[in-house]
Amino acid sequence: MTSIRTTFDLIRIQLARAFLAGSLLAVAAPAGVAQAVAPSAAAKPVHFVRTDTLDFAKILPAPPEPGSMAAEADLNAVLQVQAWRTPDEVAWAVRIDRVRSLSEFTDVIGPWFTDENLPQTRSLLKAVVADARGAVNASKKFFGRPRPFEADPRVRPCVEKPDDPSYPSGHTIRFFLEAGVLSEIFPDKRDALLECAQKMAWGRVIGGVHYPTDLAGGRLLAAAIVAELDQSPAFEAALGKCRAEVGTFAAASK
Repeated sequence: MTSIRTTFDLIRIQLARAFLAGSLLAVAAPAGVAQAVAPSAAAKPVHFVRTDTLDFAKILPAPPEPGSMAAEADLNAVLQVQAWRTPDEVAWAVRIDRVRSLSEFTDVIGPWFTDENLPQTRSLLKAVVADARGAVNASKKFFGRPRPFEADPRVRPCVEKPDDPSYPSGHTIRFFLEAGVLSEIFPDKRDALLECAQKMAWGRVIGGVHYPTDLAGGRLLAAAIVAELDQSPAFEAALGKCRAEVGTFAAASK
């Protein structure tokens, strides 16, 4: 079983790499969609940047066309993960579906990295995730991809079924957005933070509610949002406060 899982992991990685390179996917927008979704007239106030105006057609490749070989590979990956998932993996998928705290990255940063110890850091992450909601909603509407369980009845989710489109993965955007922001506070932990985000994102495929390419799209969009944040003086000021907040705890833990 270990060798089979290793083989499948390589297939999954190759699929994601091909997606990111655009070799499996058409870069054109889905049929019937010519322009990016217009921003809502009732857009919510932003903390640092407005994200619903991003050009999703340029940032993201389109998901696989229904019936294409890429779409079949994407679906087969979900079905194979479903066939192999263990009770521990199901528990992980459920946890990832619900977690909303700094505890997501405690194993990477340290046991002191908690909501209680770091209210400013928690507030910053909540703010950037709230700002990203515009991009999440607009990009999902733009691409309109059905969830795996909607596309094929053989897919049996082990987490709550979302009622919004599948691409890109909103959870993945959040995980990589948080990891990207934290990497600016803990630059020495960047690789570990991104690896943690990838592990959490894969829980959405285990859960049966996302395709692997949904995750790849989410990571791309998260990176674009972080790039926008880095242009915000207010964000940079908030980062400075968070660096000061974590400094005492980080020094004490050494």
